[in-house]
Amino acid sequence: MPNSNKLSSASPSDLSRFLARWLQAQPERAALLEEVSQLSFTNARFAYFLQKELSAGTGLPGAMRRLRNLVLCTLIQRDLRGQADMHEVVDTISHFADFVVRTHVADISAELQALYGVPVGDDSGEEQQMIVLGMGKLGGYELNVSSDIDLIFCYPEDGDTRTTESSQKSISNHEFFTRLGRRLIGAISEITADGYSFRVDMALRPNGQSGPLVASFGMVEEYFLIQGREWERYAWVKARAMTGKESDIRQLESIVRPFVYRRYLDFGAIDSLRSMHAQIRAEVLRQETRHPERNLNIKLGRGGIREVEFLAQVFQIIRGGRDAGLRDRSTRNTLRALAERGIFNDDTVTRLLDSYCFLRNLEHRLQYLDDAQTHTFPVADEDKLRVARMMGYDDVGTLLQALQAHRDFVAHQFDTIFGEKDSGCDTAEARLAALSSALQAGAEEEALVAVMEQAGMQDASETARRLRATWSSPRLQTISESSQQKLLQLVSGAIQLTVSHARQQVPCWNRLLDFMEAIARRSAYLSLLTEFPHTLDRLVRIMDASEWAAKFLTRHPLLLDELLDERVLRQRPDWPQFRTELQTALQQHPGDVERQLEVLRELHHALQFRLLTQDLEGQWTVEQLADELSLLADILVEATIQAAWQTIATRHRDVPRFAVIAYGKLGGKELSYASDLDVIFLYDDDDQEAPGNYAKLAQRFITWMTSHTPSGILFDIDVALRPDGASGLLVSSVASFERYQQQSAWLWEHQALTRARFCAGDSEIGARFEAIREQVLSTPRDEHHLRQEVLNMRQRMRDANPPHEGVFDLKHDAGGMIDVEFMVQYLVLRYAASVPALRRNTGNIALLRFAGEAGLIPADQAAACASAYRSMRKLQHRIRLQGTERARVAPELIAAEAEAAGGLWQTLFGDDQAAV
Repeated sequence: MPNSNKLSSASPSDLSRFLARWLQAQPERAALLEEVSQLSFTNARFAYFLQKELSAGTGLPGAMRRLRNLVLCTLIQRDLRGQADMHEVVDTISHFADFVVRTHVADISAELQALYGVPVGDDSGEEQQMIVLGMGKLGGYELNVSSDIDLIFCYPEDGDTRTTESSQKSISNHEFFTRLGRRLIGAISEITADGYSFRVDMALRPNGQSGPLVASFGMVEEYFLIQGREWERYAWVKARAMTGKESDIRQLESIVRPFVYRRYLDFGAIDSLRSMHAQIRAEVLRQETRHPERNLNIKLGRGGIREVEFLAQVFQIIRGGRDAGLRDRSTRNTLRALAERGIFNDDTVTRLLDSYCFLRNLEHRLQYLDDAQTHTFPVADEDKLRVARMMGYDDVGTLLQALQAHRDFVAHQFDTIFGEKDSGCDTAEARLAALSSALQAGAEEEALVAVMEQAGMQDASETARRLRATWSSPRLQTISESSQQKLLQLVSGAIQLTVSHARQQVPCWNRLLDFMEAIARRSAYLSLLTEFPHTLDRLVRIMDASEWAAKFLTRHPLLLDELLDERVLRQRPDWPQFRTELQTALQQHPGDVERQLEVLRELHHALQFRLLTQDLEGQWTVEQLADELSLLADILVEATIQAAWQTIATRHRDVPRFAVIAYGKLGGKELSYASDLDVIFLYDDDDQEAPGNYAKLAQRFITWMTSHTPSGILFDIDVALRPDGASGLLVSSVASFERYQQQSAWLWEHQALTRARFCAGDSEIGARFEAIREQVLSTPRDEHHLRQEVLNMRQRMRDANPPHEGVFDLKHDAGGMIDVEFMVQYLVLRYAASVPALRRNTGNIALLRFAGEAGLIPADQAAACASAYRSMRKLQHRIRLQGTERARVAPELIAAEAEAAGGLWQTLFGDDQAAV
């Protein structure tokens, strides 16, 4: 452990030769430094000390250099005395770089404008300003003390300068900003008697050193579209505008963002960053081979600073297109964001941040020696000891032990993400080679069958035939060679996993090949499955478990991301967090309806898929799952109302007095994965614009829900249950809805009301609806008329869905689920006036129990019927998971349940109309 007392056992000037030389040059500097180092630097203090130098007659470049030396010496003194931590050091030097650039840009711009006039855009006619972009660590406010600064110069539009005096000469904007850029570089980086402010590196600009010094926005955009290379995406993650107008900066960011970030999960970034890192490491190894005494590079070496940065940056590239919270330019902030999202666990991020802090502190101390831009541990024993003492260690060996522990941890985390994925054994390599040979054009069919037989496939001929057909399809034949190799590796792994996991190998295999054919042209998905082999294992299990799940995942391969973290996959939904996440995501795209539609669908599918995987593992009962799916739908309905209202140009209030009322499966909280939503719309607003605006909102709500986007639809919407049905208005006032229910509604509409509830929108309207519902359900009814109306409606439904010989339809046949639902509705409408519990919308099973407890029906029949209904729902759910729309089974499989439902039907309705 470092000895903190050692931080003060030697003065900073005893340890830093640069500081000692600066103090020795002018003895009075010691007192100045002692005074200045009592406080940290701010922009105001930068300006104050710069003005002192200028007032003494020093020119701006010289004054800035002197200020730079004061800033650096102050940081050395504060850091080595324990008054400043690493965060203050990088923050101060980064803000000083901003101060230097902005001050010089303003000064040089004024000089050039006096000579050439003001740059003006051809298209906008507006004054143009140069945007200086800080790249790399400067962009993330994480500059090291002796670093150079990576800059890029941009300007919005081409055009010419506008002159106002005869002495001025008009030149093109490009020439103006080129002159500005050249003079800026010289003002900052030229070495004088006072040193320099910063070394400047322009190599990251479009086309590098061979490209123009400055680029218009149009040039930048064209470069990204035509020539932008993969490594440049990672460089531009850090790009931060240090100068320029806010509107221009936003425009430039809109150009940069789609180049850097993809809307899909870009797992190809792992391989790209792995290749970049390999090239960097190869160069470091070459240098270490030439100079073996300098073989400890804490930035680029194994387990160094760059590997921590890559760990943060790779997930920015992968996920930043979908998660704006991962677009922070700071490595430290990004690591914390990854912990918040569960991508790294908290302990790992804490240790990574500790290692990063240690490495950055060590980096600074290497540079404190002589203000040299070095990242290599020194050769001289004296310098090694100086560094150890600056780090608070008694000796070099103890420091190196601590350093090695940090590097080992960082390297392990890096290898976890970036390590080369091998097949694991020679047998796997041999299988891969055999499969590759068997799939070659012209290969004998028996060769592929032999591969399948050797793997243990149950129907080798059929699975080989299907694989051959898929591999020969036009979609797979036109993908790149690298994608084909990844796909071949995945198919080889999938064969073994299907044999070991699948209960029904052939259906599972066919679903897998459907999925792989669907993703074959999306290299990001192939990369995900290749980089994280455990996701392929989970994929095979899902394909085997459910045809519906397989088709769902094939339609929405974006959901592969959900398979990465089993811990997250098994977490029960945190609904308040999901509601917040959804609102935040929608607010990130104001006015962009297309993107908001995608956000709604993507987040819906992700949560639905998580519930689906938990369902397949038996974590939910059917009732619990229906509750969760219904709550998910409620949240999405609420978010859609809020977002859609913002698109109504004529809206007359900030928050609409509008509510969505749920009926049917959503109303009864019995939603399934593919259910549509039965809803009606109510409003309570006397404004003259209200009817028209709320009609627009309802229509827009339906459009947002049902529009087909690349991610599909959100929900199908059915509004047939609104007052007067298809001939009625799309939206109703609360007052008109109440009149309709009391005076005009048919009995079947009151049946539907038994399963209705407030879903989303204005809670006061929701409360009024619940009061109307309770009043309607509590209305006394003629028993004979009620019975006959219910029986007539049930008969019409049976006529529309006649039975099929030899099978029992769980939903429609006599003794099935609809019979149970009609009996419950009958009980509610007949007895709710005297039994308040029946007015609650608590589901059919609970309502049957209430009726039994109240003595309305025999308790044993109530319990038997409730159990039968639960069993039928569970069986229907299992059947639908296998992709079958109609849940029909052998009659003997459900005989006891149908008999229980039929017995209660007989008790309620006698011989008027028997259920069985």
